[in-house]
Order: sequence, then structure tokens, then C-alpha cells
Amino acid sequence: MALNIRLPKDLDRQLDIIASESHISKSALILQGAQLVIERHARRNVIDASLAFVKAHDAELLERLADA
Repeated sequence: MALNIRLPKDLDRQLDIIASESHISKSALILQGAQLVIERHARRNVIDASLAFVKAHDAELLERLADA
């Protein structure tokens, strides 16, 4: 799937530099960035679900610890 994206000039220059230093295309660099965003989002969802589980199942323990 093709996607056109307009980048601010400064960001475009920075991406050019990083892509050149990394010996990859700017497109590949942007794909890596998108993958990192997806992974971070998924990790945040796991952390949020884990915290919700602990709060729901260990509420009494957490309350006792807070009072200690």
C-alpha cells in the first residue's frame, strides 16, 4: 500500500541523516518507527491490563500495604 506523507523540513532532514548513517532508505527508517509505535502501544495495553488485574484481585492487600 502506498502512502504519501508530508514531513516538516527539519524532520525530513533529520531522517535523511539517520537513514544515511544507518545505510537504509528513509522509507525503511519510517517503517521501523511505525513498528516501534505499534510495539509500544501493545506493551502499554499489556501493562494497563496487568495493573487493572492487580488492582481488582489484590485491592485488599494494596490497601493494607498503603496503611502500613
